[in-house]
Amino acid sequence: MSRIRGEDTHPEMWLRKRLHALGFRYRLHDKRLPGKPDLVFPLFTYKSQAVIFVNGCFWHMHQCRFFQFPASSSTKGRGPEWWREKLIGNRQRDLENIEKCRELGRRVLVLWECALKGTEKLPESQVLKQITQWLESGSHYLEIPFPAN
Repeated sequence: MSRIRGEDTHPEMWLRKRLHALGFRYRLHDKRLPGKPDLVFPLFTYKSQAVIFVNGCFWHMHQCRFFQFPASSSTKGRGPEWWREKLIGNRQRDLENIEKCRELGRRVLVLWECALKGTEKLPESQVLKQITQWLESGSHYLEIPFPAN
């Protein structure tokens, strides 16, 4: 697990590169905010205080085809119960961090890995359009794709 990247993942880099090319400016992984959002947009721009979390479907327990609990121990004697506790804890922490960000007046977008990966992925242009419209809209919350595909 030490090789698992928490920052600069492929989906995150995909999004950063495209938003920057469209003229959007942001900060990365602001430790002052709950959950260290992947992208943090400046105050008083983009309809105020937006953050984006780019979540991997397995590690954040998204109910899509990319998530299922491990059936057996794959590393150092960790069994199914250890994985269940670990992943449920991750998901609970995600929900708490989203709520804390919203309490701080931040607008929150969650981009799931499955929106950009596999045969059922969304068209890139559609994903970018949804994100840019959300950034400019003032809407408080968006998930792409919404809970499950």
